[in-house]
Amino acid sequence: MLSAQAQTKVGDAILPNTIKFNGENLTINGAGLREKLFFDIYAGALYLKQKSNKASVAGLDETMAVRVHVLSGMMSRKKMEAALRNGFVKSTNNKTAPLQDRIEKFIGFVSEEIESGQIFDMVYEKGKGNVLYKNGVEKGFVEGLDFKKALFNIWLGNDPVDKGLKNEMLGN
Repeated sequence: MLSAQAQTKVGDAILPNTIKFNGENLTINGAGLREKLFFDIYAGALYLKQKSNKASVAGLDETMAVRVHVLSGMMSRKKMEAALRNGFVKSTNNKTAPLQDRIEKFIGFVSEEIESGQIFDMVYEKGKGNVLYKNGVEKGFVEGLDFKKALFNIWLGNDPVDKGLKNEMLGN
């Protein structure tokens, strides 16, 4: 019997419905597009162990992931660095000082130029920390549940990068 892995199409991105990190299966919770000036910049998806429509999942001590599938050449390394820095400021209500060294370390993992079609997974692996993968290759990690909450709240917090994308990631 043949079986095709279930997938979700978001814009020009094809996202798997399940992924595995830290030996744990994660299921797509929701996905949507990050758009700017009518251009699709990236497809973003939230992967959880159990589906949830609550933004509070950002604070849970369990493995989860945000996948960013780059769809536009408009997304450069410098733009991603700036977006992450701005996202951390917004997700912490401008209280980045306790996280600043770890924020810079994490952003440093985005060291190569970004091209359309590349996939970044920002994964909290319980027992390890916050890992950045580029095209399936680990680029590095930083520890801390406090960092994880700030990282995931870039998309799920009270002042997310994109409210529509937040709602789509949470399946609302």
